[in-house]
Amino acid sequence: MKAATEGPDVVYLDYNATAPMRPEAVATVIDVMRSVGNASSPHAPGRDAARRVDVARRQLAELLNCSPGEIIFTAGATEANNLALRAAHTIGHRLVTSRVEHPAVLETARDLTKDLPASLVLLAVDRDGLVDPAELEHVLGDGSVGLVSLMAANNETGVLTDLDPVVKAAHAAGALVHTDATQMIGRLPLDLAEVDVDLLSLSAHKFGGPQGVGALFVRRGAMLPFRPLLTGGGQERGWRAGTLNVAGIAGAGAAAAAAHRSFAEEARRIGRLRDLLEESLTAQVSACWINGGRSPRLPGVSSVTFDGTPADAVIAAMPGVAVSDGSACASGAPTPSHVLLAMGLTREQADSTVRFSLGYATTEAEVIDAADAVARAVRHVRTTMTSAHVST
Repeated sequence: MKAATEGPDVVYLDYNATAPMRPEAVATVIDVMRSVGNASSPHAPGRDAARRVDVARRQLAELLNCSPGEIIFTAGATEANNLALRAAHTIGHRLVTSRVEHPAVLETARDLTKDLPASLVLLAVDRDGLVDPAELEHVLGDGSVGLVSLMAANNETGVLTDLDPVVKAAHAAGALVHTDATQMIGRLPLDLAEVDVDLLSLSAHKFGGPQGVGALFVRRGAMLPFRPLLTGGGQERGWRAGTLNVAGIAGAGAAAAAAHRSFAEEARRIGRLRDLLEESLTAQVSACWINGGRSPRLPGVSSVTFDGTPADAVIAAMPGVAVSDGSACASGAPTPSHVLLAMGLTREQADSTVRFSLGYATTEAEVIDAADAVARAVRHVRTTMTSAHVST
């Protein structure tokens, strides 16, 4: 299946930034946009719009194995993360997260604790990008923690968090658990009947739905000091006021259903392609390594450091390959990746790191072509840098 890209010759390997919309989602969005109706209106067009939202809610609930009534639609994972943390955090209780979280969690956590900065605990990670369970248990030990927020899969390295022991330890200490599962949902199974998190955030465009649509799972019975971000008409049971984006929500549901049907097959195939990419790069390029490569990872994500070779120069030298030098949300940031720095890389090494993210439409031929293009680009940049150094 060919991915939608900027041009016919571009190999698109930036699924963690946004995945191409799945054909099922495109068809559904177009179909809904041909009709009219506010999902809150009582007339026939309004009821039809509400029905489409209900269908999407069921499709997403099936993907997560939860109740449709536990799904709150939002404008994306950033809003869902904000809503989760602001709804669950209680002043006077400590908020625990990690140093490698997405800015939507880190910056929200800092804002919530700005008057009591000592109440924010940022867990360190090791060289493999993993939180030490013993450190988490130590932090939870005195019973002062109200909320633990750890991402299911890292957006830069793909490193996975084993959520089950996190939930057990947090709940035993009386704390709620939130996970930013933006990169995991639609790519690997996360069964909410088995993983007992209280809150979970996701974004549709990471698994082939439209941009601008996300959701927050709120487990029924979770004891939350509920504070909505948006007040108004009371949509989404008062959690998120505002007219529902019916077309976007329906497209998200269609993408969720498509991902659900092909989970196992896609994960195996994409994992093989990721391994092929890494094997080819490490064989062709000297002084490079895979960040988090020894940890369980998402099947399609590879963070590769080309030592001493600025990532922006490498990317500029291969216009036919769409990749990233970090998180899309941090694009243009003046500082190196906080994730890689937390894993122990130097600033220069972090600045020499390229993120590759593959997905449902990636082909073996594209991976082979991309690996060759990357190797040529790295050699070109290194030769240019050496020549420039000699000439000075």
